[in-house]
Amino acid sequence: MNNEQENMVTCLDKGFVRLVDSMGGDDAIVQAARVSYGQGTSKVSQDRGLIRYLMRHRHTTPFEMVEFKFHCKMPIFVARQWVRHRTANINEYSLRYSEARDEFYIPDSENIQFQSALNKQGRSGTVPENLKKKVLDYFNDASERSFKMYQELNEAGIARELARSILPVNIYTEWYWKNDLHNLLHFIGLRSDSHAQYEIRVYSDAMAKFVKKVAPHAWEAYEDYIINGMRFSGPEQELLEKKLPDRIIDDILMDIVYQLIATLNKNKSRDKGRLYEIYKREGGIDSIDDFKLKWSSGRIKTGNVRELREFKNKLTSLRN
Repeated sequence: MNNEQENMVTCLDKGFVRLVDSMGGDDAIVQAARVSYGQGTSKVSQDRGLIRYLMRHRHTTPFEMVEFKFHCKMPIFVARQWVRHRTANINEYSLRYSEARDEFYIPDSENIQFQSALNKQGRSGTVPENLKKKVLDYFNDASERSFKMYQELNEAGIARELARSILPVNIYTEWYWKNDLHNLLHFIGLRSDSHAQYEIRVYSDAMAKFVKKVAPHAWEAYEDYIINGMRFSGPEQELLEKKLPDRIIDDILMDIVYQLIATLNKNKSRDKGRLYEIYKREGGIDSIDDFKLKWSSGRIKTGNVRELREFKNKLTSLRN
């Protein structure tokens, strides 16, 4: 990565996330997936479909073939949350060997809130301006005073590994962080969530931008199936089976069948005379006249054949 500015996202007041290097992308994912049955890469559309299948069915190993190496600068309290994800290779700036720099995180006024009454780990509510000013004064005063004491201990010859203990956790640190795509997406899923602490969410969102750039199909599948997707537990599925009327399921099923036929026809144009035959084979129940009327409307969306068939099977299983 030669263009440092292009591959850097600024975070908070003095931090950043910089993509140092990456190995592989969407092509590496499909290459790893296909090696098990001796086939190489294929068309881009087929690659996208395979990546979506892998994400949908949680076949995670191929995503581990893509790696990212980041250079990050963050407050120590953010780093201590971050390092809880124990799936990466890390090398951090050491205050045992090097002197600390006078760089402390001071929050923006808008991010100063009260402790949430509902979320023990979160914040909420509007803080009066006079109290916000007091918070900012304390942050600045504690940062300045602690760094001055740290400098005095250094000048007196006190060991750096001991002197560093006097510094607060809002001082900035840096590290190199290398991780594979599967574990990086897991990190982003947790740390970009609205319930995550604002400060680490900024860094997670920055890393997500680089993932989207390096592996766009993988990111698209991740958004569709993990971020915006929904999984049902056994009891939840049982409730749907009992409470969802068959007529509603049938209506949705017919929409899916029409989308399936439109997608098949888009992928490989069929003779118009055979479309109704294929429609019936896929489970369609409309008469030929109704079929022609709906088909000629031109409002039928297309999708992915495999996904549509899987969805059709799931809906069918919900019918009484």
